[in-house]
Amino acid sequence: MENTVIELEGLTKYYGSVKAVDNLSLQIRKGEVFGLLGPNGAGKTTTILMMLGLSEPTAGKAMVCGIPASHDPIAVKRRVAYMPDTLGFYDDMSALENLMYIGRLNGLSDREAETRARQTLALVGLENELHKKTSAYSRGMKQRLGLADVLLREPEVIIMDEPTLGIDPAGIRDFLALIRQLSRQKGITVLLSSHHLHQVQQVCDRVGIFVGGKLLAAGTLETLARELFGTESFEIVISLREPESEWGTLLQELRSMENISAVEAGENSMSLSCSSDITPDVVRLLVGKGLGVTGVHRKQYGLDEIYQRYFEHLSQ
Repeated sequence: MENTVIELEGLTKYYGSVKAVDNLSLQIRKGEVFGLLGPNGAGKTTTILMMLGLSEPTAGKAMVCGIPASHDPIAVKRRVAYMPDTLGFYDDMSALENLMYIGRLNGLSDREAETRARQTLALVGLENELHKKTSAYSRGMKQRLGLADVLLREPEVIIMDEPTLGIDPAGIRDFLALIRQLSRQKGITVLLSSHHLHQVQQVCDRVGIFVGGKLLAAGTLETLARELFGTESFEIVISLREPESEWGTLLQELRSMENISAVEAGENSMSLSCSSDITPDVVRLLVGKGLGVTGVHRKQYGLDEIYQRYFEHLSQ
């Protein structure tokens, strides 16, 4: 895959007789936000530890930025920043002081550490809170400070393990938007591990469904929906001013259109099952026939339905 930054090949990890990660193969591109989605205990954190060179795989390999993680973990750590689910800062120090301290630990001079700390605090929206002690920070503010911490190191890759844990809904929305914005602006590759489906769907370019140590599927939501639901991965419901009796041969025309697998008629509405989103084409056809379109609702199968369908397959 072009511009691959993370490449996992046959990655396997046993703890005694328990297989925590089972033959995992995955590629993640530069600048991509990838969501590793699965329940607690699925093996997500174990996978991350192997990617960082903090745990030796039983079999397979993890290449990060072209570096074999298990053979040269220090080189990986120079290019990858890890943000765990629980963050620790010195409570008696301000946000600026915490980041400057971290900067000095990473070899920056006092001047460089302060400059970069102020820049990263501004990036994450904490420029007005930089002198406040972190003991007074909310959970959401600490997560932003954690993001400033990893950005301070100017990484090529950021790995986040349950980054929204304990944040209120408004804070989650802002935090996820910030992750996506920074990835787009700076070309940073982000691997986000989570069991929160809706949050992953909001921010990720692709997702991988990870259950019982196995990667069941990986791709965009549209690709996964098409694989699972086939010709019915989109549903379009259109409300019309005119009743069905005035539609003429419209239903026959719609049924003959490419990508439409089924059409059902109601009194003043129709429902179409499609393999792709052809909403503009359908609306254009209806308006061209002089019909009054009063409402359009497009349903695309989201991560909830995709995730549930994979679990149904597992139980069969």
